[in-house]
Amino acid sequence: MHEQSSPRNFEDDVLPHLDGAYNLARWLTRNDQDAEDVVQEASLRALRFLGGFRGDNARAWFLKIVRNSYLTRLQEKQGAPPTTPFDEPIHSPEQSSNPETVLLQKADSESVSQALEKLPAKFREVFVLREMEGLSYKEIAYVVGIRIGTVMSSLARARERLRQSLSHPSHSDGLSRSASP
Repeated sequence: MHEQSSPRNFEDDVLPHLDGAYNLARWLTRNDQDAEDVVQEASLRALRFLGGFRGDNARAWFLKIVRNSYLTRLQEKQGAPPTTPFDEPIHSPEQSSNPETVLLQKADSESVSQALEKLPAKFREVFVLREMEGLSYKEIAYVVGIRIGTVMSSLARARERLRQSLSHPSHSDGLSRSASP
């Protein structure tokens, strides 16, 4: 059995991953307040069970707790997740002096956010973990509890649906309902 050379430390193992945890929770819940609640619950669970964690990847472990906290919360509500639109601020690299460029960047970001909102939860979750949180396929498989092949196929389907939605915005509503997973 793998022995730890030093005891686990919440500040070192969990706190650095709060931003990623909130990002995942935000995309899962589609609501700022619910995301904060999920991260708070996950943090308490992580603190409670940190002594039992024996792995090397605290980030993936904590994101799995976030996901499980969300699923538990969803079961308790016995309903669908809220559909509050995601309102992510636009961050430009430098203050652009060209208003047209700023406007185009904002429109692009809003289009991507809307397209992500329309993805089925299982695709959105895998996409966020890979593209926004930078997790490996193996880490995503661990967090979501699916096989690596399923991660790859879900990611490919999510990317294709996003591509279709962004290239044909007027047909994206029908696409999310009529395309098979």
